[in-house]
Amino acid sequence: MIKVKFSKRTADKVVKRLKNRARVRKKVRGTVERPRLAVFKSTSHTYAQLIDDVAGKVLVAASTKSENQSKKNLDASKAVGAALAKKAMEKNIKNVVFDRSGYVYHGRVKAVADGAREGGLNF
Repeated sequence: MIKVKFSKRTADKVVKRLKNRARVRKKVRGTVERPRLAVFKSTSHTYAQLIDDVAGKVLVAASTKSENQSKKNLDASKAVGAALAKKAMEKNIKNVVFDRSGYVYHGRVKAVADGAREGGLNF
């Protein structure tokens, strides 16, 4: 069971997202055969990782920082998903479990998923 602690000054929006994230993470697990595609978005950048939860290791990672994307728009997020899929295909990873980290499946999160699907990942 995942316990989440918050400070008194944590914004209500962040608290809601982290509670959603904890609820989803109880059900979603990544393995070597089918790693977890975790998405995180900050105000400036979008990050995506393929994680093996059994070993606790990051297998592949991509972000708007690493792909030299200076914008935080949908095109940059889609490029992150495509770059992640390309790196995953090099390591013979085709099937993943999608973890939206409590975010609504819309906007940049959806763009990362679409880019990964177009790159060849199945989820």
